[in-house]
Amino acid sequence: MTTAVTNPWPAGNAGHAAVAARARQVVKAYGSGETRVVALDRVDVDIARGRFTAIMGPSGSGKSTLMHCLAGLDTVSSGQIFINDTEITGLKDKKLTRLRRDRIGFIFQAFNLLPTLNALENITLPMDIAGRRPDRAWLDRVVETVGLAGRLKHRPSQLSGGQQQRVAVARALAARPEIIFGDEPTGNLDSRAGAEVLGFLRRSVDELGQTIVMVTHDPVAASYADRVLYLADGRIVDEMYSPTADLVLERMLRLAPGGTGTSAADAAGRTPADFDARGRVS
Repeated sequence: MTTAVTNPWPAGNAGHAAVAARARQVVKAYGSGETRVVALDRVDVDIARGRFTAIMGPSGSGKSTLMHCLAGLDTVSSGQIFINDTEITGLKDKKLTRLRRDRIGFIFQAFNLLPTLNALENITLPMDIAGRRPDRAWLDRVVETVGLAGRLKHRPSQLSGGQQQRVAVARALAARPEIIFGDEPTGNLDSRAGAEVLGFLRRSVDELGQTIVMVTHDPVAASYADRVLYLADGRIVDEMYSPTADLVLERMLRLAPGGTGTSAADAAGRTPADFDARGRVS
């Protein structure tokens, strides 16, 4: 049995005002009868607003399924998903599509840029489709944050992989979504480019107040987060605050078959008193 690290962050406003997304008793199952497979097994989780959360776990643990359900990209078999105070489980397709467009950002392993558009046009494309004018001051700040000021007129073929993913990050940020979900966003990048993109994601949280949830298998990527959630067999079995790559790797090894099951708190050797108000080591 594991013992999770106690949340070191202050509770903020009353109720769940500081929560950007939450799942309550979420079950996701595929098939029926003897072929039924449970991908998520009564998951309860709160995603803190203005924080960077990483989701990790062994292959088949349910980490991508959890992200897809939280983001409204997949339906749940039972339970509830909320974005802020809006329950998205049970929303009709049209309302769910509008919610994803207006309130959620996405960054995927594939850059998904249109080759005929330049970087700026790719960044503003979702707003253009929605008939919304970009906030120029905010757009300039986003472009500066991700370091694209000198590349806005370049088409994807004229950009490196890391630069293309920066465009994808800026596209997600530009519409000022309530929450951004990233599915292995550095999976197609080398270590240097990946570190640059992760640095920009970190800055978007620290400087722009963005909320980010990222699925990753990479302990180094997870070390950029404020909090790491660990899934196994469709359940959240542990969490870690102020992670380091070494501690994340150690915890992942313990979750693997044959691991000792030592908790993240034991592995870290820390208590909540060791953290400041931002969830970092004091």
